[in-house]
Amino acid sequence: MDDDLPKTLYVGNLSRDVTEILILQLFTQIGPCKSCKMITEVHPYCFVEFFEHRDAAATLAAMNGRKILGKEVKVNWATTPSTQKKDTSNHYHVFVGDLSPEITTEDIKAAFAPFGSISDARVVKDMTTGKSKGYGFVSFYNKLDAENAIQHMGGQWLGGRPIRTNWATRKPPAPKSVQESNSKQLRFEDVVNQSSPQNCTVYCGGIQSGLTDHLMRQTFSVFGQIMEIRVFPDKGYSFVSQSQSSWMGSFGSQPAQPAPTSSPVMSNMGNYGMAGYQTQ
Repeated sequence: MDDDLPKTLYVGNLSRDVTEILILQLFTQIGPCKSCKMITEVHPYCFVEFFEHRDAAATLAAMNGRKILGKEVKVNWATTPSTQKKDTSNHYHVFVGDLSPEITTEDIKAAFAPFGSISDARVVKDMTTGKSKGYGFVSFYNKLDAENAIQHMGGQWLGGRPIRTNWATRKPPAPKSVQESNSKQLRFEDVVNQSSPQNCTVYCGGIQSGLTDHLMRQTFSVFGQIMEIRVFPDKGYSFVSQSQSSWMGSFGSQPAQPAPTSSPVMSNMGNYGMAGYQTQ
């Protein structure tokens, strides 16, 4: 049941100028928030509680690594104070992909340990099934250690297949007008106009029913070549990756061919939200 799933997010590495009101205005664009509690210590952070688990999960996917008032924020599931991990936002993060299903966090930590001191390691799991999503992250204190790990571990076999390594990419900066968010909501057009040219992936949320790979492909193919689609029907959101040449001319301009007059995706959306992020 959804009542048993987590609904609270930890948001760290915040600028001292970030307020509870600003966080709520940004996060509620993806899903209704119940509360926000700001902790203004040496390194400010906050906890944001949602009414629904799926909105919290979508916000985690869309907002982790985005810049708010010039600082990349760290978004994760909130834990109890006794088990809260320290903020590693300023460390050097390595993406580890193509992991076999049986590979655990301890496995990747052991595999990368020879390259230097590790501050954090994790295999990303599906919150519903508890199974590995096939990728993870390893964080190093030292940049040179991370560079050596990327160089020497790429293509090495771990479990039943060779792994893929790269720098863990971050999402593009938040709109520059974010300082004005206390007085007005950010518009979708503002986000698009100020997104990075490398931003080739769209998060599309708030889809109430009928979400399928075919439906998303049918809706977004009019804007150009689609590289990848990931759908989460039970959570009501998806990610659509397009080629950079397609993306550069997509939103804010006319599609390559006329869009359907009545898109099933758009008709199934309530208060939908869309946000871009830079892909691997």
